[in-house]
Amino acid sequence: MSSVTDRHQHILSKLKKEGSVKVIDLCSELNVSSVTIRKDLKLLEDKELLFRTHGGGTFTNPYTVDRPVKEKAMIRSGEKSGIGAAAAKLIEPNDCILIASGTTVLSLAKNIQPIGNLTVITAALNVAMELAHLPEIEVIQLPGIIRRTSSSVTGTYAEKMLEDFSCSKLFLGVDGIDVEFGLTTTSMMEAQLNKKMIAASQKTIVLADSSKFGKRGFGRICGLEDIEQVITDSNISEHMVETLKGTGIEVTIV
Repeated sequence: MSSVTDRHQHILSKLKKEGSVKVIDLCSELNVSSVTIRKDLKLLEDKELLFRTHGGGTFTNPYTVDRPVKEKAMIRSGEKSGIGAAAAKLIEPNDCILIASGTTVLSLAKNIQPIGNLTVITAALNVAMELAHLPEIEVIQLPGIIRRTSSSVTGTYAEKMLEDFSCSKLFLGVDGIDVEFGLTTTSMMEAQLNKKMIAASQKTIVLADSSKFGKRGFGRICGLEDIEQVITDSNISEHMVETLKGTGIEVTIV
């Protein structure tokens, strides 16, 4: 399969099926050099048929941008509500949990119906306000610098406070999940706080709608090996589900 047209059709067909392609795989499948494949990807990108990434290509823009929380709340709200409802079912009586920040974890907070006492430690101001009126829930708000775009706090005060806690579960929202680069957010300081949250938790559960897969934010939180479960919606590709399960991650689709 040496003609340019045939190669391009193969690349686009593979992209449609798997969501992303790697140069090394295409070289093997098409029996051509990496230089040829990179030229093909450049031509397809110039035609706005894909986005090039480090070592491959994808259908969607792999880089996330920071948006105000009110704007984020309007995006895929139905999917986020379903993800939040599924996550809420994982909370057990007398649990002590960590809730990070983001509109998807806010959906979790809106779906929590505590049985017995529940302790919630959170960086998100909107999560704390959502739960503050429930007498069965003790809310601990982490201190720090307010990040306006996410209505949450970051900084060394919050990181230091987490050293005194051990929680059963962390419910983590992210801006991007890339198989090679891992979990990311658009803020370096938020990424650092999320790392401390993972260290303070026995289990990390990522709440992410399907649009987050194949994306990268500026700040790296962790690799896939550091999380135990992902809850997402049914628009996630089968290839991505198989990849996550292959790394030992439990995948819940709503």
